[in-house]
Amino acid sequence: MIVHGSCHCGSITFEAEIDPEDVFICHCTDCRALSGTAFRTIVLCRRHNFFPLTGTPRFYIKKADSGARRALAFCGDCGSPIHSTDADDRMADYAIRTGVLSEAAELVPKRQIWSASALPWLYRVDDLPSDDAE
Repeated sequence: MIVHGSCHCGSITFEAEIDPEDVFICHCTDCRALSGTAFRTIVLCRRHNFFPLTGTPRFYIKKADSGARRALAFCGDCGSPIHSTDADDRMADYAIRTGVLSEAAELVPKRQIWSASALPWLYRVDDLPSDDAE
């Protein structure tokens, strides 16, 4: 499946070929903090299937719980997260943040990771009242 990505301000755009079966939710505390929300939704992408169109992301290097160094790409203008990859392997694949993809609604997660770190109220949000007018 071909997907189209853009940061919030439009400075960074890209296309990628992904497998919609490779979509997952991550509940780790790093993903929660770096996304500013309860979890992050990600789709895996082979490096050779990621095609930058405009802009150059900035990178933040973090150390994962595993000890691996992760390079997190983001827009230097608006701060939108774009993808992550292994900081020490120039051939490593990408984990694209689905929130920047035009096709995000079609990318249904197939699994969850770091579920033990999930916020306890997350599975009760269906019970909350909804105001669709907003």
